[in-house]
Amino acid sequence: MKKSPCWPKIGAVAQVSDRRWTGHGYAVWTYRYVNQVPLRAGPKALAVNWCELTIVRATTGAVLYHNAWTTDHQLTEDTIRPVVSAGRSRCKIENENNNVLKNHGYYLEHNYGHGQQYLAAVVVMLILLAFLFHTVLQLCDEKYRRLRAALGTRKTFFDDIRALTRYHYFRGWEQLLDFMLAGLELTPG
Repeated sequence: MKKSPCWPKIGAVAQVSDRRWTGHGYAVWTYRYVNQVPLRAGPKALAVNWCELTIVRATTGAVLYHNAWTTDHQLTEDTIRPVVSAGRSRCKIENENNNVLKNHGYYLEHNYGHGQQYLAAVVVMLILLAFLFHTVLQLCDEKYRRLRAALGTRKTFFDDIRALTRYHYFRGWEQLLDFMLAGLELTPG
């Protein structure tokens, strides 16, 4: 059984609460934090600053959100809100990125951790490299942007490329994009 920390019992945990309107009712945001907590047991343990946010519905007390973070930033009543906001933003960015890689045409799943020798690592790196190139293309290539906008989802775009390259040879990327633009009756950019 996991032993609970003793910080609340000795009064080391500071707490700040805000009442906020959510658009549907009020919620109570409770921030708890403590500075210089050992990350693990032992005399040479790294000391970190710990904080958590719990959001509960004001009327019922139902927990809407709970998460905790560690940081090297000093936590005070003035700094706790921006630190927690940054932590929530980082989690949101990571979750959205992982959602795209898993569900929107890249098929990155947890099972890539299994495999012979280095195959799994190579497959993950190739998927991440493809995602990087598609992100750069979205920023820099007008033809790519037009096709993506016309086709909607990444999955549709990838399925179309897969079908076209199965039955037709293209000399290069530009010829493939031009062919797709002509087929969709879009003017090349």
